[in-house]
Amino acid sequence: MRIAAQYSHLNGLEYMLVHRSTLWNEIMGVIESVDAEACKTKVSKEKTMRGKLLYSPVAMNDKFKASFRGLGWTERRNTFWVTDDEELMRGLYNQPAEEQKKAIRDAGREPIMSYNQTDFVKDRIAVEIQFGKYTFVAHDLFVKHLSFFVSGIIDVGIEILPMKQLEREMSSGVPYYERDLVNVLRQGRGVPAVPLILLGIAP
Repeated sequence: MRIAAQYSHLNGLEYMLVHRSTLWNEIMGVIESVDAEACKTKVSKEKTMRGKLLYSPVAMNDKFKASFRGLGWTERRNTFWVTDDEELMRGLYNQPAEEQKKAIRDAGREPIMSYNQTDFVKDRIAVEIQFGKYTFVAHDLFVKHLSFFVSGIIDVGIEILPMKQLEREMSSGVPYYERDLVNVLRQGRGVPAVPLILLGIAP
């Protein structure tokens, strides 16, 4: 695979190059190590592409997972507690999970455990690879990465997406870089409030 396009939001790329250049090189190496053609194993059952050989999201994810895990990147979960009281929640999000739970209970509300999970985290950098449904990207960018950043777990979130040229040879409903770039740009320069890098990959 190769990086065909990239976008730096709130100086995410600049931060990586200055402060995490070793990790940046690791990420570049992982992407380059994935043989796209070896992942072209899915026979389409869709009406418009029946019988066509497509790139398999499962196969590509497995390759990325093996490479990242081999370099010490691990899954990370950020647990927090929620309730239906808006004012109470505004003052709790940045507190430790157990303090959140206690404050909600002390206020006479029911604490509900929730969490966000990221596939690859190392030295305060998070990487998400998205070959699933296009709606998942917004959750990654505006919920997962932001949650981990606000909680002080990461400094930069990185989202790896197929370029349109790759998406055309995958099942329908898969996200692609060009669309999600626009989705970020239309929010304005400060939203989401987390340094990000969008990477568009292609064979």
